[in-house]
Amino acid sequence: MNSKHENAPYPPDTLGMDAQEMRRLGYAVVDAVIQRLENKHSEPAIAAAEPGPLLEILGGALPEEAYPTDESLDLLINSALFHQQHGDHPRYFARIPGPSSFAAIIGEWIGVGFNSIAASWPGGSGPSAVELVVIDWLRQLMGLPKNTEGVLVSGGSQASLTAIAAVRALKGQGCVYLSDQTHASLLRALRTLGFGEQDIRILESDGHYTMSAESVQDAITKDKRRGLTPMMIIATAGSTNTGAVDPINLLADICAEYDVWLHVDGAYGAPAALTKSGKLSLEGIQRADSLTLDPHKWLFQPYDVGCLLIRPGVLEPCFSMNPEYLKDVRGADNATNFRNRGFELTRRSRALKLWFSFRSYGVAKFREAIDYSIALTEFAEQYLRENPDRWEIISPAQLGIICFALRGESAQEHERRAQSLSESGFACVTTTRLKDRTVLRLCIINPLTTQADITETIDRLGC
Repeated sequence: MNSKHENAPYPPDTLGMDAQEMRRLGYAVVDAVIQRLENKHSEPAIAAAEPGPLLEILGGALPEEAYPTDESLDLLINSALFHQQHGDHPRYFARIPGPSSFAAIIGEWIGVGFNSIAASWPGGSGPSAVELVVIDWLRQLMGLPKNTEGVLVSGGSQASLTAIAAVRALKGQGCVYLSDQTHASLLRALRTLGFGEQDIRILESDGHYTMSAESVQDAITKDKRRGLTPMMIIATAGSTNTGAVDPINLLADICAEYDVWLHVDGAYGAPAALTKSGKLSLEGIQRADSLTLDPHKWLFQPYDVGCLLIRPGVLEPCFSMNPEYLKDVRGADNATNFRNRGFELTRRSRALKLWFSFRSYGVAKFREAIDYSIALTEFAEQYLRENPDRWEIISPAQLGIICFALRGESAQEHERRAQSLSESGFACVTTTRLKDRTVLRLCIINPLTTQADITETIDRLGC
């Protein structure tokens, strides 16, 4: 039977779109993205829509035949992608922003365009090599030992879940110590992996919203007296609530004394180690047995990419799988098969965007951007302190985050003001709770943010 392509070149698109139309659509997308980047400051920092109208305009019956591509592209840009948080907006201060850079976007696009995969060495030796390089660059950034291994995943949640699973496979079940300021995803990871309440010690944070070494020491001592096995301490390097950093050196000393694993959640704050002040705040992070960081936060990458850095020889004993249908894609004995370093078998290459942006900007540019954000948060604190009758500092500027309150105002009033400002589109701000008190919070990590953005946001919250 003759193939319809027997005497003709293969068409460029799997489902038949011709090259001219592919180029036209591709250029239209590039133009739309750059136009948005040029004008993002004039768009709302966050935009939401009611489910009904949005589903009506985007949904309907399953398309049996093709719609005009320009119509569909317009719907994606102006309906689907408009209605979301714009984490790269210079006045998006909620949660942890994601101010991605354009070189990183290019790296993401080219990986998608080449349909790259990084699961096995034979199936993706090029993308896997790039991932190994990026992991080593991140290792160098954090000052971890040369033999440190790692894997890129979707974000901090999956990175910590991967680490905890691997450590339990290595050390067996035991008690885990964390604080009430530890990111909620860590507690979820423990429960997902079957840790019961009898295994989890949630310790009250101190007056600086950090986990004190004394409370950890006391908890471990009590557990050992009860015949229990301490397994892991989870330290935070830049908490989501306040930017606080746990006393990593002191916790590392306790881990060394009791043969306990030190896992450091640096998903947000770890990249601050690039700067002089950040490195001082993160002193001891190089002693971590495992460390997570999220480049889609303070390394200016588009969603999603998280990284787990970990002592060698821990991941593969937990996750390695080599069934008969994969026996031909194992590669040489010294080859890295990333499917054996985590839960994912099908793995797109998340490393390309990091590799391309590091080379396109140079690490000095990242350092400058992070330094600027830290200084801008300190400016915000100073501006608030200039009006002490109106504002109260609850947690000072730390690694790009500051928490504050209107004197004499209720939790409901703080929430109302934050919501009203977000709904206006000018800026996106949220509240958080610290020691049962609702406060306002700014996370300032976008190098495009100006002092004027900060002062007007604070003024609008206070009026």
